Amino acid sequence: MPVVLGSRSAERAEEAAAKIRADVPDADVTGLENAEAATKGEVVFLTVPFRAQSENLNNLREALQSGQILVDCTVPLAAAVSGKATRSLGVWQGSAAQQAQEMVPEGVTVVSALHTVGAPTLADLDAELGEDILVCGDKKVHKARVARLIELIPGLRAVNAGALEMARIVEQLTPMLISVNTRYKVHAGIRLTGLPDADHWA
Repeated sequence: MPVVLGSRSAERAEEAAAKIRADVPDADVTGLENAEAATKGEVVFLTVPFRAQSENLNNLREALQSGQILVDCTVPLAAAVSGKATRSLGVWQGSAAQQAQEMVPEGVTVVSALHTVGAPTLADLDAELGEDILVCGDKKVHKARVARLIELIPGLRAVNAGALEMARIVEQLTPMLISVNTRYKVHAGIRLTGLPDADHWA
């Protein structure tokens, strides 16, 4: 599956893509400037610190198109304003994901996901994952599309966590996990028990 990385600088994006291709020789990865990258896929992942969310979405207003899904992975950590990463900021709309939904062009759907798996864990190709990813959104069809992409990563299971407004709860799990991981010096994640084994995205 082709992947396009975006950055403020096309050169930096291509450098990051080259590193991935070096680690995963059969990877179909390219790097482009953010606005151009955002036009290349039906599903766009926004993976920036909270302090950069608004700026990036403003810059992508002309790039994002009706029918696309924006997966918002933003967490409103207090670190965005030089506070502690184990504390969160209040967001007027309720959550970073709901703020994103207000900012994207009409026809673009926001789905919230990937708040409880750490970047170092995902970057470690030898890591054995066994985590659940809580996916929030207002329509199951959009969440299912994102879930299928998430579950391409071995060891990750996407769980339907409800409407987009539930992101205000899921986003709060990140500072809690940061606190736990700091204490235990690990990269712990979330796993829910008692869920059916059947494919609940069908």
